[in-house]
Amino acid sequence: MTVSEATAPLRAAPATIGEPRSKRGRRATFIKWLRQVHGWVGLWGAALGMLFGVTGFVLNHRMEPLRISTGAPQVSTVQVKLPDPAPATPHALANWLREQYALTGRLGRIQHEPAHRVSWGAHDTVQPEHWQLMFSAPNENVMVEYWKGNDFVTLKRSENAFVATLVNLHRGVGLGVGWVLLIDTIAGSLVLLSLTGVLLWTQLHRTKTLAVVLVSGSLALALWAGLA
Repeated sequence: MTVSEATAPLRAAPATIGEPRSKRGRRATFIKWLRQVHGWVGLWGAALGMLFGVTGFVLNHRMEPLRISTGAPQVSTVQVKLPDPAPATPHALANWLREQYALTGRLGRIQHEPAHRVSWGAHDTVQPEHWQLMFSAPNENVMVEYWKGNDFVTLKRSENAFVATLVNLHRGVGLGVGWVLLIDTIAGSLVLLSLTGVLLWTQLHRTKTLAVVLVSGSLALALWAGLA
């Protein structure tokens, strides 16, 4: 046997060893990419994620027996004289109030009750047209009440405490489309963080069955706790 024949099998060995190395290289690249995605997404949602974590905890304890108080609002009421002629519609009244009193909250629900006959004791009378408007912002609410024919309108302002303001930010009370879209990105970030976290765990730990058990168990526990 020649030297070349004796060493021939050794020359073929790198080809068989090269395949696992290539696979390990691809796996390492994938894990590195997952870590980068996980890290950048987490950094994007870190500040608002902390806000939503704290306010979510408060919202979860809004009822007894483990209720956390958000603080009582400061309520003030004033009667405002209307111009002559008075606004003809609820939206016209809302626009006038915005201009005169710089109301910054978003106009929410409008209740418009037309005039109708009512019974009071042994008498029948006509109850005048009644409007109710609500301006909402994270830090305050302004309830507007007007009876058609009066020359004044009643404004009831409720100024929220700091914790209640944070909770309203969580719920998107009185906020615009920009805030809603921003919160959508945070919600998407949480989903992506969950997915990349599970993938990282399964890539770094060979026991994938345990990952399936943990994820399934957490979902089952959440459903049981919510429906129990």
